Amino acid sequence: MELPAAGDGEGWRTVKVNSAEFIRAAHHVRDFLCDGRPEIAFVGRSNVGKSTLLNRLLGRKALARVSSTPGRTRAINYFEVNSSVLFVDLPGFGYAKASKSERAAWGRLIESYFERERRRVFVLQLIDAKVGATPLDVQAFDYFRSLGLLPTVVATKADRVGRAKRHAALAGIGAALSPDLKVSVIAFSARSGEGTRDLWRAITTFLDEPQGPPLHRAP
Repeated sequence: MELPAAGDGEGWRTVKVNSAEFIRAAHHVRDFLCDGRPEIAFVGRSNVGKSTLLNRLLGRKALARVSSTPGRTRAINYFEVNSSVLFVDLPGFGYAKASKSERAAWGRLIESYFERERRRVFVLQLIDAKVGATPLDVQAFDYFRSLGLLPTVVATKADRVGRAKRHAALAGIGAALSPDLKVSVIAFSARSGEGTRDLWRAITTFLDEPQGPPLHRAP
């Protein structure tokens, strides 16, 4: 699979996904991978479409398991891309039917992932374009900001929002997340492929940074 993505000031370069495979499910901190490779972390509410987005982005039909049952992802799942980058699928938050103890355990696992000192991480926060930013989404965004992280926001299932309402929906998500900060939002549709180029451009811009910061910090 080849896609145009941001290059070194000369317009575009080609991203070719030669390999992508699931390599580990981390249920505990001791299971985390810390091998120096950059990590692209995908976070969002339960059933926001993380697995579907990952499959579309990597040009694979069933690399990440897609479930009709919310809250199915209960571990931090690592996928190795081109042997050099880790795509990290974190458990969805906000699944009401999960027990209080389960939600607490997932929360501690996610916090441990982001708060440990280590490597380069680029955060993609996924939000349902039709639902908009919920209080849980805002809470997550504020949490990342408290760590000095500025997530790139992706509005999933964008094809479910009519073109006439699309701009207002994206602007509403940005405003809800941060009234005092201009938050850019990438509209994405796994069905049509809309936003795939923009998403790869954001990822490769991060990867192209010389050595890169330990974390993708907010200004």
